[in-house]
Amino acid sequence: MTSMEIRASVSLASIFALRMLGMFLILPVFSVHARSMPGGESATLVGLALGIYGLTQSFGQIPFGVASDKYGRKPVIIIGLLLFALGSMIAAVAESLPWVIVGRAIQGAGAISAAVTAFIADTTREEHRTKAMAMVGGSIGLTFAFSLIAAPVMYTAIGMGGIFALTGILSILAILVVIYVVPAAPPPVRTRRVPFTEVLRNAELMRLNYGVFALHVTQMAMFVVVPTALVQYAGLPVADHWKVYLPVVLASFALMLPPVFAGERHGRMKQVFVGAIALLLMVQAGLWAFLGVQGMHWSLLVGLLLAFFVAFNILEACQPSLVSRLAPPAAKGTALGIYNTLQALGLFCGGALGGWLQQHAGPQFVFALGTALTIAWLIIAARMKALPRRGAMAAAA
Repeated sequence: MTSMEIRASVSLASIFALRMLGMFLILPVFSVHARSMPGGESATLVGLALGIYGLTQSFGQIPFGVASDKYGRKPVIIIGLLLFALGSMIAAVAESLPWVIVGRAIQGAGAISAAVTAFIADTTREEHRTKAMAMVGGSIGLTFAFSLIAAPVMYTAIGMGGIFALTGILSILAILVVIYVVPAAPPPVRTRRVPFTEVLRNAELMRLNYGVFALHVTQMAMFVVVPTALVQYAGLPVADHWKVYLPVVLASFALMLPPVFAGERHGRMKQVFVGAIALLLMVQAGLWAFLGVQGMHWSLLVGLLLAFFVAFNILEACQPSLVSRLAPPAAKGTALGIYNTLQALGLFCGGALGGWLQQHAGPQFVFALGTALTIAWLIIAARMKALPRRGAMAAAA
């Protein structure tokens, strides 16, 4: 990768990580904090406060993606970051749960994920795009792990209002990164207008859109159960869960890079992609069995978490790169908007379904859901077209 590609990828991945930080950082502590607020006695309102971010994200991804195709990436990203900052400050000063919900909804309305990933696709060559997207996938994993570790400490130090205010301040700083650090984007592609329905009905893109939905339903539902399982089976209090998450996440990055790079080099990205889905299926089935069999050692749970993050990071790196390669050049933002809409809906549905299943059917059924979704994904992905070796598409163009 050139220095310009690295600069673009790292700076844009950091902005993407900020978006996920706004959602992940409150997960470990908000349900406890909410009980101290007017309206906090309602589990429905607490769940809505957690999930509304992903819901409004899903509404905004397609319009923001289409706008970025038409007006350029940077202006759209800046508008989204301003909305995120506004929502953060509303949530920071909120004195009741309904106002936190309003703030979280505005946070999510600045749905810039499609524009950011399209920007990465614009500023990297096809043969290096998966590496760039791996930085985004890595930023998501690191942000998730950081949130689980840092949130209790930050909550004790600055409170929930301080956490919201900090994410708002970071959003303003991210605008400066967009203006002064992120390289200039290429001008919008001036080719034939691509109808929205053509992008929506593209069979290969539909496979990836289902995949990102299934992946994030599985992720969010899984972490409804895993923290309790670590307490129950490993005897780890919540404050010590970082001792598992941190080494697992870091090791997963080291393990996911060789197959991604080898797949790109030898034109076997389909095999790597389908293999990661198969690994995800093994994890879900393994967790299902872990909860159903007596006497299982907690180290198996840690091993399954490591396998999950390896599969998750590979899929997070591959899928946006594949979308950008398969989408019509003039509609990358639109295609990634649809993709990120399904991602946000997956996050929302995963939390809601995971909580409902755990409460009404038991934790095993959470992993039964993940297993079923992943089986369907494996069948769908197995029929996808094989992509040529890296650089071949660019050379053909």
